[in-house]
Amino acid sequence: MKALILAGGSGTRLRPFTHTMPKQLIPLANKPVLEHVLDKIRHLGVSEAGIIVNSWAPEIAAQLGDGSRFGLKLRYIPQDKPRGLAHAVLIARDFIGTDDFVMYLGDNILTDSIAKCHEEFAARRPAAHVVVTKVIDPRAFGVVEIDRDGAVLRLTEKPRHPRSDLALTGVYFFTSAIHRAVGAIRPGSRGELEITDAIQWLLTHGEEVTASLYDGYFRDVGRVKDVLECNRKLLDGLRPSFSGEIDADSTLTGPVTVEAGARVARSVIEGPAIVGAGSLVRDSHVGPHTSIGRDCVLTRARIDYSVVLEGATISGVRGIHGSAIGQCLVVGDGSLVTVAS
Repeated sequence: MKALILAGGSGTRLRPFTHTMPKQLIPLANKPVLEHVLDKIRHLGVSEAGIIVNSWAPEIAAQLGDGSRFGLKLRYIPQDKPRGLAHAVLIARDFIGTDDFVMYLGDNILTDSIAKCHEEFAARRPAAHVVVTKVIDPRAFGVVEIDRDGAVLRLTEKPRHPRSDLALTGVYFFTSAIHRAVGAIRPGSRGELEITDAIQWLLTHGEEVTASLYDGYFRDVGRVKDVLECNRKLLDGLRPSFSGEIDADSTLTGPVTVEAGARVARSVIEGPAIVGAGSLVRDSHVGPHTSIGRDCVLTRARIDYSVVLEGATISGVRGIHGSAIGQCLVVGDGSLVTVAS
């Protein structure tokens, strides 16, 4: 089985951060979103993955390389602009061939294993197998109706009046039957080839479509508050590690990681928290659920429940909470810090 990872979105809801980097490379617990996705793919036993990319292709390729350090062989497949999930399948046909494949949205975080979902697909090999989860408000999702045996009856994209509370998570398993479906549908109201339309086409033409219920943590990293919540959830599983320098006047409690080359001096760090390689934390207080990226400098600062991206400097600012600090941003005395919403 192969994998198709979609990383071609524009990330407009995450601006200004996505003016300088794709949202799929925003770090969560100091690891880019796409690397978390690749971990999930590898654990399914996949060895080859195609990544749909846009104008950020050079930056994504520079971060992931050929995939060898993840135990994968990666191929980058260019898409000129977002044209729908089904269009991604269409342009990846040469890569996928006749193989079964898992399609995974590259900006989604599922912290729990999806191995059982894969096993259910492999056991029955329906034309399509979708991974769904229960949500409070399904109107923002593709909604799935299923019967007692897990067979899909109907899919609806962002319905005004949902007939189910089961939402698509952005993980799909397909056989080669999907190629006939994406070739037969036409763009929907958004001008895109919708994967829900392709799956519905399979149902209409008598193909079997099934579903797995995923009951773990799931979130689309689409807004700053989503980044903070995903970071919090991933840090909750942090294993403490100390590769950097921590002086005798500092206090670390709870699970804390201080990466190689990082220095902590006369500071308090309450875990779960992580200090990235090459960073300096001095005369500061870092509270729970905070990720400090690489080569950052914090002096006389107090921060918690936040994400600080690579190269940022924070000096003399106390009370930062629920914030994302951008790459190489300088936040000094008297600076205004905006709480994410």
